[in-house]
Amino acid sequence: MEFKYDIIVVGAGHAGCEAASAAARMGSKTLLITMDMNKIGQMSCNPAVGGIAKGQIVREIDAMGGQMGIITDKSAIQFRMLNRSKGPAMWSPRSQSDRKRFIEEWVDVLTKTDNLQIWQDMVTELVVKDGVVCGVKTLLGITMQAQAVILTNGTFLNGLLHFGKAQIQGGRISEPSSYGLTEQLRELGFATDRMKTGTPARIDKRSIDFSQMTEQPGDVDNHTFSYLDTVQRQLKQMSCWITYTNTETHDVLRGGLEDSPLYNGQIQSIGPRYCPSIETKIVTFAEKDAHQLFLEPEGVDSNEYYVNGFSSSLPWQIQWEALKQVKGLENVVLYRPGYAIEYDFFDPTQLLHTLETKLIKNLYFAGQINGTTGYEEAAGQGLVAGVNAHLAIHNTGKIFTMGRDESYIGVLIDDLVNKGVDEPYRMFTSRAEYRILLRQDNADARLTARCYELGLVDEYRMNLLHYKQSGEEMLTEVLRNTTVRTEVNSYLSQMGYGELQHGTKLIDLVARPNVTINGLAEVVPTLKAAIDKLERIADEIVESAEINIKYKGYIERERLAADKLQRLNNIHLPEDFDYNSVQSLSTEARQKLSRIKPATIGEASRIPGVSPNDVSVLLVLMGR
Repeated sequence: MEFKYDIIVVGAGHAGCEAASAAARMGSKTLLITMDMNKIGQMSCNPAVGGIAKGQIVREIDAMGGQMGIITDKSAIQFRMLNRSKGPAMWSPRSQSDRKRFIEEWVDVLTKTDNLQIWQDMVTELVVKDGVVCGVKTLLGITMQAQAVILTNGTFLNGLLHFGKAQIQGGRISEPSSYGLTEQLRELGFATDRMKTGTPARIDKRSIDFSQMTEQPGDVDNHTFSYLDTVQRQLKQMSCWITYTNTETHDVLRGGLEDSPLYNGQIQSIGPRYCPSIETKIVTFAEKDAHQLFLEPEGVDSNEYYVNGFSSSLPWQIQWEALKQVKGLENVVLYRPGYAIEYDFFDPTQLLHTLETKLIKNLYFAGQINGTTGYEEAAGQGLVAGVNAHLAIHNTGKIFTMGRDESYIGVLIDDLVNKGVDEPYRMFTSRAEYRILLRQDNADARLTARCYELGLVDEYRMNLLHYKQSGEEMLTEVLRNTTVRTEVNSYLSQMGYGELQHGTKLIDLVARPNVTINGLAEVVPTLKAAIDKLERIADEIVESAEINIKYKGYIERERLAADKLQRLNNIHLPEDFDYNSVQSLSTEARQKLSRIKPATIGEASRIPGVSPNDVSVLLVLMGR
């Protein structure tokens, strides 16, 4: 067996799977190394994909030819479009997955991908010569050669689990930590630190009294994550359930705080502020008598439930006793307690926007190793790293990066590279300046054509995009050219509008709040006939046309703002520029510009501590 490859991907979590799949499909001979082939694509925390801003990332991954959306749809047991009451920039798809089925689907994809091989082992060392990575060494004593290496180690680098005062070495419960890489990379000059995350207890469905809880069913429409019309939800759809903690729960938790690793000094690293443990909630929000909990099923054939909102590293006895105070969980049976995990990560300002490291050529980092958290954030980084590793080693002269106006993944990577992290980074819609441009419904229009040119997207997906775009143009043309009068008055009255006194174009009616294309089609035969001509993805085409009509002014205004920013991104800064010699820059700007070395003035402007005055100085120096 020859261990010589184009690209080696270390770690088979969400980042590693997307990286390996992308590189192999583009034509690179790829090896994916994992410590356990039975945990490929493992959902380490909750059995769900998507959510606010995260759902947009998954749709972008799908639009680029990635796999997460397809696999989520095939393993979905509940789908919901969140934030429907808000504007379309905020709509975010979310899906509960069957955890076991999710892994099975990933294994099926990877084992059937040409150019891709899987090897079960632990990487302990990189092979680096003259500042270029050229392979890895494993725990089994094997040296494997490669032109590029992508590290996607998740929480496994020197991972340490906390169950109250008990500490166990591990990257996940019952799985070993990975050693050697952090120490080597630190010797090579990389800055590293520790982060913390956590997970709640898993409980037995048979011990839950659902009659005391509020049912939360999924949507019944045809929405999916994947833009492909060949992918549908296949499994029985299941409900989640809502209950609440109470003062009795909080009293039990407070009684155990002295044994909490978060408060007794056992854990020093920083955890996720937006997803706090239950013990952090009762301390930070001491005035609140209750916190919402979501009980999420782990799968169609599983009795295991995930208690979302109850992450904890308290002793298991305290967790169990506290849960028994919750309505509906009086007789709860634990499968396993929650725990916290500390792990190594590397300052992402040490990366280029391609996710290649600045210190070692052809070495890429993706996922939690960069200080991020979340399956979706990891998968998006993995896809970008896989594409760029392929482009680099095949001497294409191309790189694949995305601007902040092109994708949430572009925002994510730009934030990491320019700002770094001081806590586990999670994507929010508020991080994106151009949310109306980065909607979940138009990720294919933004990204599919670019990735088709790279060989990441196949002909079928590209043709489907063309069909969608031509269908939207046809439908919009009908709306623009059709004049209506009294025939729509009954519908307008139902929507709270007065009757029409003269002829009006349909497109002007669609621009009104609450007026829909489907609603008008019920009373305008010409419009209904146009929709009926759409043989495929009709709902998606109608939704896209409606959004573009209703929000046209906002979209155009945001596009102008994005184009203005792009002009700064087009002004490049020399890689060897001596910022310390420019006394007109602030001291903080000189320090951060020297360390991060932004490629453009646009990137420099987004570095914390670089003021508008500093940007003006850079523009003058660049002759602008």
